[in-house]
Amino acid sequence: MQEILVQTLAHIQLSVLGVILGVIIGVPLGILINNRPKLAQIVMNTTEVLQTIPVLAMLALLMMILGLGDTTLVVALFLYSLLPIVRNTYTAIKGVDSGIVQAGLGMGMTRLQLLQQVQLPLAMPVILAGIRVALVTAIAITTMGTFIGAGGLGNSIWMGMKNIETEKGVYMILSGAIPAALLAIIFELGLAKFEDVVTPRGLKTTTLRRD
Repeated sequence: MQEILVQTLAHIQLSVLGVILGVIIGVPLGILINNRPKLAQIVMNTTEVLQTIPVLAMLALLMMILGLGDTTLVVALFLYSLLPIVRNTYTAIKGVDSGIVQAGLGMGMTRLQLLQQVQLPLAMPVILAGIRVALVTAIAITTMGTFIGAGGLGNSIWMGMKNIETEKGVYMILSGAIPAALLAIIFELGLAKFEDVVTPRGLKTTTLRRD
């Protein structure tokens, strides 16, 4: 039981760290490409290509560069988290009502002030939705980290698969798979609730266009 708890905590840590890196890079990138159609197309196409690479192929490629261990897994999680975070940030900023933007400019606000005080607060629910998708995806991908020597619940699943014909093997698979599934559900529901809380009631259906 203690080993499962340790693996669960490691699983959470690795998943969250990868997504945090995605937020640090993805949100500013989504803001940067706003009103830059050519750059937006390049960035979106690149992130979409990264998303189509199979997980094991991505881990194998990164392993040749970074070696075995947690670092390789975190970098992979970061790359996979970029698409939902960048896409939602870009869509959210672009989807803020143009009348509100023009009103802010008419009041003498600078572009930076407009971004900080108007666009980002209004766009935050959609950005959080992208982060939620990225985190749930990361929790699933982290189970594959066992193939490159990373921590997490994937270790129990893999050990169980190697002993699948025994009762202990089945128990080990379930002891890794069930907590991983529960983590995905908990984070999905928790972030969805947080997203709902930070969305002003009057803006849930009128201010932002969600794609």
